[in-house]
Amino acid sequence: MKTRREILEEFVSQEPDDSFSRYAYALELEKEGRTDESVHQLREVIRRDSNYVAAYYHLGRLLAKSGVEDEARDVYNRGLIAATAAGDQRSRNEIQEALEMLD
Repeated sequence: MKTRREILEEFVSQEPDDSFSRYAYALELEKEGRTDESVHQLREVIRRDSNYVAAYYHLGRLLAKSGVEDEARDVYNRGLIAATAAGDQRSRNEIQEALEMLD
C-alpha cells in the first residue's frame, strides 16, 4: 500500500502544474521532516502559480524556522500582494501576523 506522500508524488509527476497536489505534497514532505524538499516544492508551486496564496504562508514559515529570515520576509511580502489581489483577507491576516513575528 502506498503512503500518502507516494500518492501525492505520483499526482505531481502526472500533473506538474496542479498547484493543490504539489502544495499537499510539500506539506506531506514537511510532516516527514524533509524540510529542504518541502521548501523546494513550495517554491515550485509559487513559480508555477503565483496566485496560490497558501504556499506563501507555508514557505515563509519554513524559511523563518530555518533561520532564513530575509527570504521569509520577501516571501511573506509577495504573499500579502497575492492575497490582496485574490481578495483573501483571512490569508492576508495570517501572512501579516507571521511577518510581524519576524520583526
